[in-house]
Amino acid sequence: MDELNQILRQRRTKSEELAEMGVELYANNFSPTHQVKDVMPESPDPDATLMSGSMSLAGRIVTMRKFGKASFLHIQDETGRLQVYIKQDVVGEESYNIFKKLDIGDIVGFKGSLFRTKTGEPTLQALSFQHITKSLRPLPEKFHGLTDVETRYRQRYVDLIVNPEVRDTFRKRVEIIRLVRDFLTNRGFLEVETPMMQPIAGGATAKPFKTHHNALDMDLYLRIAPELYLKRLLVGGFEKVFEINRNFRNEGLSTRHNPEFTMLEFYQAYSTYHALMDLTEEMISWIAAEVTGSMQITYQGQEIDLAPPWKRYTMEEALIEIAGLDKAILRDPDKVIQLAKEKGITLEPSAGPGKAKTELFELLVEEKLINPTFIIEYPTEISPLARRNKDNPEVTDRFELFITGREMANAFSELNDPIDQRQRLEKQIAERGDDEEIFPELDRDFVRALEYGMPPAAGEGIGIDRLVMLLTDSPSIRDVILFPHLRAEKG
Repeated sequence: MDELNQILRQRRTKSEELAEMGVELYANNFSPTHQVKDVMPESPDPDATLMSGSMSLAGRIVTMRKFGKASFLHIQDETGRLQVYIKQDVVGEESYNIFKKLDIGDIVGFKGSLFRTKTGEPTLQALSFQHITKSLRPLPEKFHGLTDVETRYRQRYVDLIVNPEVRDTFRKRVEIIRLVRDFLTNRGFLEVETPMMQPIAGGATAKPFKTHHNALDMDLYLRIAPELYLKRLLVGGFEKVFEINRNFRNEGLSTRHNPEFTMLEFYQAYSTYHALMDLTEEMISWIAAEVTGSMQITYQGQEIDLAPPWKRYTMEEALIEIAGLDKAILRDPDKVIQLAKEKGITLEPSAGPGKAKTELFELLVEEKLINPTFIIEYPTEISPLARRNKDNPEVTDRFELFITGREMANAFSELNDPIDQRQRLEKQIAERGDDEEIFPELDRDFVRALEYGMPPAAGEGIGIDRLVMLLTDSPSIRDVILFPHLRAEKG
């Protein structure tokens, strides 16, 4: 810390000296004509022709080697890095004296022309330069990047400066979201926006963030899901809708969870969950090919094949074939509950066999689903918004998609019977504990909307952050969120 404080004092001293020399420390009058990508040759061949003529570029100094009356440095803009050669005889002694007081991290502008050094590196011969912004804090030592993960997430602005692979991850994130939007829009889906603050926290089972609206004198909740509002739009006559936006859940932090995260939710009238499985296969495999160049990718050392068709199991089949459980036990309500307890699973007194099966699946099967796998026919007991299966009312027409042992998507044929919906919501509320910080409420307006008639439909949610993790080989959700939530900084 003493060393850092000394560097900070040195930089402040330099900034004062530059100001005394008449240098504007935070100028806003330099207009670059090019970016680095514009002037770099397309071919790495050392004989490739360089762009001719004068040009001006701006960027941050990321390396510097001073040799008396001449210096080499690299500047970096958002498109890349370029070597610059500046010589006192060319820019003048006064200007060069100013240059010698600059530091790595300063933002500068140069005018000049390109040439190749003896090693063949494209280099800008500076004819003049301008100081643009003074950096009062040093970049990580020797520009080797940040190694402390906590610092990387907390000071993302530095992480982006020094780690080009991090910038690439977030460019890919933007591309993935654009491709999702294009895929759905090209198939007739309408992109919409629904409320972020809602009077009732519905659409999923999670603990919400609570706030208060002073003018209306009412409590509101940051949404945990947009589902119930998107279904209202189906009632209103929009037959294909989607939203890409934030959800908020007041729960724990982990490599897979952040309190605010980005979700895609889409709904299609006159459709079933089987159709959405086909659409999901097509969308994710196509996006993977567009982003990575292949449907065969590597995630944290695991080979993943995203080429359709993907495996499909009922939950019961997965428990039998993958976990090795006995079908007779799974079909006996008392025995399956007892088995869950023997496996160390804690169940609420009101939990039935559907909950027990789901917990067994999460414990014994999920992490084994490495290649994309659809698990269908989830128990009705844990699926209050999904349509009951016509042949077996104990399960619903629902699927979850798993890749690398992680849930990537959740979808179902929607329940549009208002009487059944009210009963299931009331049952869900009754089974929630009295110790809840925010006790659940029945969304009467949503039930009223269903009473006007919602067409048969299927809907799906896909976690954008987890999709980006998969396609950028990122181990933690914090690696794909620009500013993830962290504990308050000490000191």
